Amino acid sequence: MRHLPGVLIVEDEPAIAELISVNLKHSGFRPVWAIDSSTAQAELDAVLPDVILLDWMLPGESGLVLAKRWRAHPRTKSVPIIMLTARGDESDRVAGLDAGADDYIAKPFSTKELLARIRAVLRRRAPEQDLSVVSAGDLTLDPSTYRVTFRGHLLKLGPTEFKLLHYLITHAERVHSRSQLLDKVWGDHVFIEERTVDVHMKRLREALGLEAGQMVETVRGAGYRLTTQVAVAKPA
Repeated sequence: MRHLPGVLIVEDEPAIAELISVNLKHSGFRPVWAIDSSTAQAELDAVLPDVILLDWMLPGESGLVLAKRWRAHPRTKSVPIIMLTARGDESDRVAGLDAGADDYIAKPFSTKELLARIRAVLRRRAPEQDLSVVSAGDLTLDPSTYRVTFRGHLLKLGPTEFKLLHYLITHAERVHSRSQLLDKVWGDHVFIEERTVDVHMKRLREALGLEAGQMVETVRGAGYRLTTQVAVAKPA
């Protein structure tokens, strides 16, 4: 039997949830609806979905709080999250991404666009088959154990930053434009803005720390690159 991708819809408005569910069913998905944070947690504990559609404003805990919690938990940290919200300001989009959301769609939205975004995050989620340990200078990434170390010290990266660093290390010293990084790391779609790359680059540098973060260079007018040709101080 063909696997139908599971979609957990965390939405407190029944009319919106029903509309999304019907369209998902017709498009080959298996929707599950949760009306609030506690119901959503129970559904997640029972069965892990392929994608989570998470409303920002919920009774009880907000979608932002849930996104942060699920990103921090080993079992749910790699499940793609798309935030659904009536808040469309840039600061709100950044807040959603900072909380761990993979994408962001403002209400009202077309079901056609929503379906396209779901397919896009599923394409992004497809793991790279090469699980070889890769390194650049003192920075090492192990895809099989999901670990990043710098001079033997373990670093904590979010799922998107991990994928971003993996791509940069395996293509070290090359300059990559924002659009190239969107295609290679996020997937070949047009919905996420290029400035999203800047947000995640900032988060990547912060996760790497002061010294290793210097290896991620901004090339003015061109994009980003990971390089070992920086004056990173050696330990005494």
